[in-house]
Amino acid sequence: MKLKKILGIESTAHTWSVGIIGFDGTVFSLVNDTYIPEKGGLHPALVKEQHLNNFMNIINQALLEASISIHDIDLIAFSKSPGLGPILKIGAQAARMLTQLLDIPIVAVNHCIAHIEIGRLMCKIEDPLALYVSGGNTIVSAYEFGRYQIFGETLDIPIGNLIDSFARDVGLPHPGGPKIEKLAFNSNKYLSLPYVVKGMDLSFSGLYTAAKRLLESKDYNKKYNLNDVAYSLQETAFAMLAEVTERALAHTEKKEVLLTGGVAANKRLQEMIKYISAEHGARFEVVPLKYAGDNGAMIGWTGLLRYEAEGGHTILETQINPKERMDQITIPWRD
Repeated sequence: MKLKKILGIESTAHTWSVGIIGFDGTVFSLVNDTYIPEKGGLHPALVKEQHLNNFMNIINQALLEASISIHDIDLIAFSKSPGLGPILKIGAQAARMLTQLLDIPIVAVNHCIAHIEIGRLMCKIEDPLALYVSGGNTIVSAYEFGRYQIFGETLDIPIGNLIDSFARDVGLPHPGGPKIEKLAFNSNKYLSLPYVVKGMDLSFSGLYTAAKRLLESKDYNKKYNLNDVAYSLQETAFAMLAEVTERALAHTEKKEVLLTGGVAANKRLQEMIKYISAEHGARFEVVPLKYAGDNGAMIGWTGLLRYEAEGGHTILETQINPKERMDQITIPWRD
């Protein structure tokens, strides 16, 4: 019997991604188009322009890679929250157009929940404590009482934003994460930086400011260098993440830990979270790099889970919600 297929659209920030996934979790294609700024951070108007110019081409590439026609798609899923409003709108509009043209169901998906669900699928785990780290989010969560409860989160800037901003300050092009990781690998000299954990939450803004001041100090390139600052920044930020994750793990007593999001690719962060997982006798998994960052396959899979649990959404229910939190959403497929 020919597998039915879902088309998932991810458009919360810099990446427009289309994934085609089967009802059994088989990924038939995944095509990304990522806006990379020439300088500075993300410019929503420029990201929107790139996505508007390329969205149909990426959909067609995904169909071609999957060797299917658009008429072989049985369900459309798209990211409705959280994210940058002008960019979320493009994904929503494309998804509504397709569902109406093809007369097939549509499902609106929370992007943060999708990062966990693709991890559960790809890593074959059931009930993890999840550390979700990316340019737009830093969240420790786990499933309890019908929702993904948030046990810790950033109070200001996300970890990926911290790293990318610091990378821009030292002239490194986007994406900055892998480049900062490489610099940090070449040092073991720790410079004192603010370590700010408030209960179960974290604050990275003071750490970012202090790291910038080290670059501006008269001692820079005399008593320490860029490798040392990158190393200290990473060690401090990741230790904060490890502390909050470990405390949540002790509280929830989960037996699995999942590391997901774009920053999950960092080997030093993986090492720290793996260590605290082992200390609590929990299995540790990292979402494969292809699926850890923003991608359409995770949206398609999470859309399928919701569709099977409660059916599709009406067009009125597909309004974007840039500020929606994952703990506001019920998870009927895990009851």
